[in-house]
Amino acid sequence: MAKDKMVPVPSNSIVPERDVDKTPILETHHLGIDFGGLTAVDELTLAVGRTEIAGLIGPNGAGKTTVFNLLTNVYQPTRGTIMLDGKSTARKNTEQVNRMGIARTFQNIRLFSNMSVLDNVKVGLHNSIKQPLISSITRLFGYRASEKKSRDEAMELLKFFKMEDMANHQAGSLPYGAQRRLEIARALATHPGIILLDEPAAGMNPSETAELMENIRRIRDNFNIAVMLIEHDMNLVMNICEGICVLDHGKVIAKGTPEEIKSNPKVIEAYLGKKKEAK
Repeated sequence: MAKDKMVPVPSNSIVPERDVDKTPILETHHLGIDFGGLTAVDELTLAVGRTEIAGLIGPNGAGKTTVFNLLTNVYQPTRGTIMLDGKSTARKNTEQVNRMGIARTFQNIRLFSNMSVLDNVKVGLHNSIKQPLISSITRLFGYRASEKKSRDEAMELLKFFKMEDMANHQAGSLPYGAQRRLEIARALATHPGIILLDEPAAGMNPSETAELMENIRRIRDNFNIAVMLIEHDMNLVMNICEGICVLDHGKVIAKGTPEEIKSNPKVIEAYLGKKKEAK
């Protein structure tokens, strides 16, 4: 699926033209959070189309990971609303929001290092396992069939990332790039409508980053979901994202296409600093 023309939607945002007739998978309206007397995020209003690859960028300390923590209800907002697939996430806990259709990875990889690769992915499938506890204990009433389905689905996800040969390896023994892919596979196992990737290219070499870009496109195209990423690798962001939101000190300073963001004076100033006037 190639990049589509970006068109405006009512929330003063843009989404791909192919998504304009559908409810955005994710919307925020005047979202903000205060920690004591410090405003960490303020007046965040955005929309992400249902099959969009979106970017959230900004200098260090801009509030990007705080936004991800708000979107997944790790933090409860001080003000504003979050709509996921048209439904409010207010008063939901992190697990409930995940079940509503949002998944994420973390800047610092969080795997069950002592468990197998396969079991890490199966952990993500808990949303789709509806066997009662007594069935799990006694292995009756379809438990074995459910386990086989879970294993088969986990293996399909590993095949998608070309990791099926690593299924029985200990997760903590994998190379760095493979651990990144495994964390994404586990997030996809929860069947999200949108997946949030927090600095997925951090620590990767150029070939791993190129593979990541291809995988992000494949995730969008094969699973028909949205992807939103925080990333400092501007080459990756500009090449893969369709809409980009730029934060600085917790506030949105720009929203637009990669071409618009590249030439935006506020963005250039935020990253490079204000030029001193010549004397």
